[in-house]
Amino acid sequence: MTVPTAPVTLAPDVIAAKANNTPIVALESTIITHGMPFPQNLDVARQVEADIRAKGAVPATMAVLDGTLHAGLTGHQLESLAQAKNVAKLSRADIAACMATGGTGATTVAATMIIARLAGIDVFATGGIGGVHKGAETSFDISADLTELAQTAVTVVAAGAKAILDVPKTLEVLETGGVPVIAYGQDSFPAFWSAQSALAAPLRMDRAADIARAHLMRAELGLPGGQLIANPIPTSDEISAETLAPVIAQATSEADAQGITGKGVTPFLLQRIFELTEGRSLTANIALVRNNARLAADIAHEINIARSKA
Repeated sequence: MTVPTAPVTLAPDVIAAKANNTPIVALESTIITHGMPFPQNLDVARQVEADIRAKGAVPATMAVLDGTLHAGLTGHQLESLAQAKNVAKLSRADIAACMATGGTGATTVAATMIIARLAGIDVFATGGIGGVHKGAETSFDISADLTELAQTAVTVVAAGAKAILDVPKTLEVLETGGVPVIAYGQDSFPAFWSAQSALAAPLRMDRAADIARAHLMRAELGLPGGQLIANPIPTSDEISAETLAPVIAQATSEADAQGITGKGVTPFLLQRIFELTEGRSLTANIALVRNNARLAADIAHEINIARSKA
């Protein structure tokens, strides 16, 4: 792992992990500030961090606090962020402006990848990536997560793209950007709340060690960008695609009718799906994030092993 060359403040346990060659897993923070209310958001954040620690790795939750980039948060910082109001939602376009004005912001997939790269962290666990929104052929609403995956060398573990998106178009954009999309342990691309979809995954790997070697091989070849590891939600926690399809259609129709666009689309849809599923979507979301965190810790561990043998 490299030493940061940008103004990134590392949490004490992240500094110790680097000194001891302990694997580190990056985590985003929008799930804390924009995903659920306090104190549930804090409980889930602590739970996910505990899952990573149980695997022998160190979690590094990313955020901008009072204009400073943080890779890893102390317990006090995590609790403060969970209770903070009017926190900015940061992607590549916003992060520098937030820092310049001394603001506080939570990181999306793209912003988390940027901070992870600056901090020398190889692996990042999230819920689902952003992608191409339905109707993008007229709105051009495409998440910066996709271009970030094409240029920032971090392996991202997610349960696929959020099911509210146009997933076939999302996969096409990832292919154009040269992003390896690797399904873990199955041939189909997972559908976020559902383990399976009708879409074939471009690649499949069944072992964390193989994913780690692919990450390192890309660096050796000088290839830009990261990898997307599509880790299916455990079947015991999933909601079937048949159940979700009419729910997503209704929520999307309501968003269109209310003229919701841009960054407001995803939180609106997730909230309506939560309401229409009577909370089942959030329960599944928590389960898949925890599942992704555990796999990410395994991959980070295997990267460390491979590097030590090189």
